[in-house]
Amino acid sequence: MPNPYTTPPVPRTPRTAPRWARKRYALPALGLALFVGVGIGAADDGSSADAEPAAATPRPTVTVTATATATETATPQAAPTVTRTHTVKVKVTRTVTAQPAAEEDTSASGDGSASGDGGGSVYYANCSEARAAGDTPLYAGDPGYAAHLDRDGDGVACE
Repeated sequence: MPNPYTTPPVPRTPRTAPRWARKRYALPALGLALFVGVGIGAADDGSSADAEPAAATPRPTVTVTATATATETATPQAAPTVTRTHTVKVKVTRTVTAQPAAEEDTSASGDGSASGDGGGSVYYANCSEARAAGDTPLYAGDPGYAAHLDRDGDGVACE
């Protein structure tokens, strides 16, 4: 006698795929639908349904079209290196200011010069003139020596 509290067994029909195979397709499809729904919800611009819709007014539409044209550029060729040499000749002019020769007074000093600074017949306004004349350094007693050319007063001018 059969048990009245149990259900009668169902005859089994042959299946083409096992039960776990159905889950293999159904669960990923549900996950994909979840992500698509979240993406759509995140794309909401924040406007609510309670806001009043704006009146439809025609507005001008600005369309910007950018066109790019490709142009072929030639590769630059290396220019030959040209070296030119210019010879410049410089003429140096020496300017020497000559003072009239002083009369010799042999009784005042024994060295034969009229003044004690050794001026002689050559006068230099500055050391540049003395260097241009090629008479540097000037020592006390030499022609062209002057106290204003000797900075430190040691008897050697235009050092």
